[in-house]
Amino acid sequence: MANLVTTLRFLLLFLLVWMAYQAPPLVQLANAPLVALIFALDGLDGYIARRRGEESLFGAIFDIAVDRVVENVLWVVLADLDLVPVWVPIVFLTRGILVDSLRSQGAARGETPFGMMQTRIGRFLVAGRFMRLSYGVIKGVTFGWILFLQPWPALAPSLWAQWSAPLGLASQVLYVLAVVLCLLRGLPVLVEVAVHEAFRSRPGREAAP
Repeated sequence: MANLVTTLRFLLLFLLVWMAYQAPPLVQLANAPLVALIFALDGLDGYIARRRGEESLFGAIFDIAVDRVVENVLWVVLADLDLVPVWVPIVFLTRGILVDSLRSQGAARGETPFGMMQTRIGRFLVAGRFMRLSYGVIKGVTFGWILFLQPWPALAPSLWAQWSAPLGLASQVLYVLAVVLCLLRGLPVLVEVAVHEAFRSRPGREAAP
């Protein structure tokens, strides 16, 4: 059931992308609530997995993979629509590729992505519920806010001309904060997993029985 919810998030993402490009401005007002639904379902699939005892390595990897698709697709779409600068998706894509590549080493040994973190600060930043929730909320608010603003230049040109500067500044603050959290949560993975793999590969070191 949890994996079905994750799959639903995946499908809703592409409905959102279609609306961002093709829907009339008035219909695009539904984009922000749709973003909220997609991110709310991210929390629901984890809750269902824990409640129904459906937690698994596949489920954890599938959930993170869909998370990555959602955020990367939305950042690329926003950059393509000229709603955020192109360096923002570049940061997220680079961080995601590096982190997921390192995590694949642990997955090959049956370790969950969050279970790979060994230090207290690493577990707090990467696996801790507070940081995971905060990061998800910031991304959801950022995507929702920017997509909420998208149709207003067409719906109310004079009002937009008056308020575009402060509203645009709010968008900048949000996506910069999202980038900062992205890097803060990615760095411990790069450091810990790289060090762990280097330690495992030391000459003469034998695998623990």
